Amino acid sequence: MKAKQTITNIIPTVLLAGMILVAGCSGGPLTTREKGAGVGALGGAAVGGLIGSAVGHPAAGAAIGGGLGLGAGALVGDQLQGQENQNYRQDDDLRRNQAEIERQRYELERLRRQRGEY
Repeated sequence: MKAKQTITNIIPTVLLAGMILVAGCSGGPLTTREKGAGVGALGGAAVGGLIGSAVGHPAAGAAIGGGLGLGAGALVGDQLQGQENQNYRQDDDLRRNQAEIERQRYELERLRRQRGEY
């Protein structure tokens, strides 16, 4: 009878992991936000399952831990995604500024040659 209870308690955790796996494979590459949410959900479910097992309710612990981990992971992933976006914008600005400097340098050389300064 105890083995049946253990299997019954593990089923929600396995289903949650399966749903996360299927959702992760449903599209293109994952964003940083999605990766953070996935890691948080899996880590939270694992820790919640362990804590729940200690008090006799591993499925409930895994579900609660997975939900809390999902939220925390999504927040961390969102912050990291924002930093990546900001870095991309700064790199793009640097490339445009470098191109403008090169254009102005070329124009200056052209004007000097035109005036006979060389």
